[in-house]
Amino acid sequence: MASSSAESVVAEEMQSPVGSPQSPSRMIPPPFEEQLQPRPKLKGRQRLLAGFQRISSSQSVSRMSQTRPRGYSGNGKGSISCISLSSTPSLGSSLTREFSAGYSTAPTSAVTTPGIQIPPFDERARLRYLSNLESKSSVGVPSDVKVAAKPTNTPGIAEVDEDYFTRPVSQHAQPEKDFNFWRDLPSELRMEIMSYLEPKEIVRCSTVSKSWHQMCFDGQLWAILDTSGFYQTIPADALVNIITSAGPFVRDLNLRGCVQLRERWHAKGLSDACRNLENFCLEGCRIDRTSINNFLHQNSRLVHINLCGLAGATNAGLKIVAANCPKLEYLNISWCNNIDTRGLKKVIESCPNLKDLRASEIRGWDDVDFANQVFLQNSLERLILTHCDTLTDEALSVLIEGKGSEVDYLTGRAIVPPRNLKHLDLTRCRGITDQGVRTFVNNLPYLEGLNLSKCTGILDATLTELLPTVPLLTHLDLEELEDLTNLVLQTLADAPCADRLRHLSISYCENLGDTGMLPVLKSCTALQSLEMDNTRISDLVLTEAAAMMRARSARVVCQDKTLHKPTTGLRLVAYDCQNVTWTGVREVLSRNAEIFVSTHATELPPLDRTTASSSASSSAENLPTIATPPRIHIVRSTSYPAEVIQLKCFYTYQPTVEEHTKRVLRGDFLSARRLERKWAEFMIAQEEAGAAGAGSRRRRRRAREAQMMHADEEDGAVAGTGTGGVVGAGRRRRARSGGCMVM
Repeated sequence: MASSSAESVVAEEMQSPVGSPQSPSRMIPPPFEEQLQPRPKLKGRQRLLAGFQRISSSQSVSRMSQTRPRGYSGNGKGSISCISLSSTPSLGSSLTREFSAGYSTAPTSAVTTPGIQIPPFDERARLRYLSNLESKSSVGVPSDVKVAAKPTNTPGIAEVDEDYFTRPVSQHAQPEKDFNFWRDLPSELRMEIMSYLEPKEIVRCSTVSKSWHQMCFDGQLWAILDTSGFYQTIPADALVNIITSAGPFVRDLNLRGCVQLRERWHAKGLSDACRNLENFCLEGCRIDRTSINNFLHQNSRLVHINLCGLAGATNAGLKIVAANCPKLEYLNISWCNNIDTRGLKKVIESCPNLKDLRASEIRGWDDVDFANQVFLQNSLERLILTHCDTLTDEALSVLIEGKGSEVDYLTGRAIVPPRNLKHLDLTRCRGITDQGVRTFVNNLPYLEGLNLSKCTGILDATLTELLPTVPLLTHLDLEELEDLTNLVLQTLADAPCADRLRHLSISYCENLGDTGMLPVLKSCTALQSLEMDNTRISDLVLTEAAAMMRARSARVVCQDKTLHKPTTGLRLVAYDCQNVTWTGVREVLSRNAEIFVSTHATELPPLDRTTASSSASSSAENLPTIATPPRIHIVRSTSYPAEVIQLKCFYTYQPTVEEHTKRVLRGDFLSARRLERKWAEFMIAQEEAGAAGAGSRRRRRRAREAQMMHADEEDGAVAGTGTGGVVGAGRRRRARSGGCMVM
């Protein structure tokens, strides 16, 4: 009975069409409680049919509410792992009611059941059910992903996209409320920003907070500590804190003029703080000998040392320098009363790189052995020996030619290598004469600056031989050499260094005049400073100087209303010269304010004018182009001097000259020319007034003009209430005086 009933059921299902109302088992799945009841054990044919049913079924239906099986892919696309992998691809009975598009999933709808026709799958029904599913019950579809379908190669299967571009865009992160730009900035950038501040500004910033105080006194900001701009205003405690906190970082220490540190050199280890100095200046400080020696002993990298004018600098300090500072290149011990050539000799022997030695008013330069040591070293490029009265001709000759050198019998000069000196200053060395200076001839080929002012006894013959042998000379100072004549200046004008010369001083050389200076001004066109006070020059020299400036500096051409400010090209000193008058001064002023106005016409492209005729019956036709006359544009340009002369002249003329120069330098040329013209009129009047005979006549003439101008005074041009309305009524006559007391 059981087998026959089963066969009848199968036959019924094969005869009934799918989805008909006579097959409710295919439309409504059995309840879940009935599925849980134990099934009776099948035998025979029923067992065979049940085996076929198990092969085509899936276990995923009972696990829909559990975790997603491994068969489903994680990319969000639909999975078909629930479908049987039989040879005939179609939907199986394992799909749930939602996924089956409304078709039954009963065991009787298995794929392997013979005679059952599966209708085609409806794509739209699949999409509808997927859109209505919740995130937890949907298989393979994330909860935050918008479901979308794509056509796939497998018919009836919809794809769900899940990638970066389909995810919702997250909002930008809001900045933190307690964000502090300066606090979160890297310390390197903060230090770089603070390095642009001046030292006074850094000290002021240190009072903001503790962190700012620590940052402002960081050694990285004080690698170069130069107090020359604020040494008078900075307190001693602040300066000590800076040096002690930034000591290891300081490389350049300039304490020139810091007298407030007089009692603080031993406080907080100030003299022991800096250990990596390269440039060291204590000029003008009140410092004791112990502190100076400590600085010199602890800094072995020193290259520049300036101890000018320090009483605490001694020969013992120079011995420390010689033993501890082999890299020394610059040494200034001028005006140090406790130093002489005995300590300086140690430095010369131990510092082969020494190039700049400034030893003004140092005793012991008459030591021939020391001079010979300087000669053998031959590393000095600048030697300043101002006010060294102990320097003699013998020591100077050994300094230049050496001791016991071979002598050329034809010329009588020593055969020695040329000296490397570039700047030599022998101002007020009263112990040298013409004989010592003669040793410079052919021995100083690299000389650029020579100062022989106030060295009495130097003659023309020595300088006329020396000047042709120094082709690189740019600075020459011959002040108060009373024995010189115009022959020296003529030799200088013909020397190879004429086109390089920039500074020349012949002050108080009373024998020099126009004969020597005119050739110099014509040849030495690169002059920037010329001192000729207390000489015999005249207005011709000033006129030639103005002509030289006009020729060497190109003029600047500016368009309308363009302001031009020239620069100072030549500083000219010509006071206390008896032959210089206001005429020569006016020539310089006239050249400084010399402007030229020029106008020129430029032709602009012509405008094209077209005429057209139109009528109501026909369209408009363009006529040929008719060219207009060319347009003319007038351009006005003004040329100004690029460089001017700064003149220092007779003291009564100097206020006017300074005011004129001030107006020219700020670009007010019209005002400067007006001032020049008024001053010239005043000077002419002064000359006329001072002339014999002509002055009295001029005064009488001015008195008569003033009397005629002010004799008659009118009350009004027309008297409105006068008698009969007569023009000029009411006039009165003023009493005539003898003349104008002012004029």
